[in-house]
Amino acid sequence: MTTTADTGATLDSHDRYDYSPITGRRGGTWPGGKKLAVYVAIGIEDYHFGAGQTENLLEGVPAPDLVNTSWRDYGNRVGAFRLLDRLSRLDIPATILLNTAVYDTAPELLAHARSLGAEIVGHGVSNSDSLQGLAEADEADYLRGVSARIEAEEGTAPLGWSSPWLTHTESTVDLLGEGGYRYLLDLRLDDQPIWLTTRAEPLLAIPYALELNDSTSIIGRGVGASEFADMLIDEFDELLDAAGDQPLVMSIVVHSFISGVPFRLRQLTRALEHLAAHRDDVWFTQPHDIYEAVRAHATTEEVDHVGN
Repeated sequence: MTTTADTGATLDSHDRYDYSPITGRRGGTWPGGKKLAVYVAIGIEDYHFGAGQTENLLEGVPAPDLVNTSWRDYGNRVGAFRLLDRLSRLDIPATILLNTAVYDTAPELLAHARSLGAEIVGHGVSNSDSLQGLAEADEADYLRGVSARIEAEEGTAPLGWSSPWLTHTESTVDLLGEGGYRYLLDLRLDDQPIWLTTRAEPLLAIPYALELNDSTSIIGRGVGASEFADMLIDEFDELLDAAGDQPLVMSIVVHSFISGVPFRLRQLTRALEHLAAHRDDVWFTQPHDIYEAVRAHATTEEVDHVGN
């Protein structure tokens, strides 16, 4: 709880993490002496036709909405393949925020991602789903079911979770820790990974820049493709300067049906090529490796004091 000094009133707060100014933390580097860790996540999603939540380009289309449905379907038929191949060409490992229904609706896409070594992060069954309003037992079953499906398909359970529509209940963080998940990609409270308190295993919040997300910025706020690319470049240049003193993390989140569209892919590529030109100072990585580096830092000292 937080108390205001002037009135004595009490403001509600949460107890998931404490305040920690970045100026009070020691320096260090990521593995290999790199200054800045960068991960690129691709949302590969599935939507129910005519039910649940949807991401739409055109609002107000009456049912049956084949217009927005086909716009989203472009992602798993075309856009995701091109995004994955573009990252591979630039030698940037891919991370996939996956709705597990895609195993059934576009299995060839997941086979392609697997062949390129993409990391799979749990992102629900369908993006028409939401955790909002779920009873705790039902939510626990849902989180376990996503993990079990990924383990059955990939051979290993996912370490990471990102919620559909970034929704949570009061129990989500606790249930993730109890369900075997070890990191969360939903929050940006810092430029370094931060441990969240749970009633089970601690959960690592790996920075997730909400504005460096083509859904929230391009679709949600009308940012143009070239402006979005400039945002990525400016964020990268500023963080790389700041990372001269401390190891930091930059995230990029794109979606198969948004940035996988040709004119946006061309601008995204411009930004990624700018990032790749600084490879000597940058650790292009995946969230599970960031998690392992942070978890091991107390003994390896390669990442010094991150998140404390």
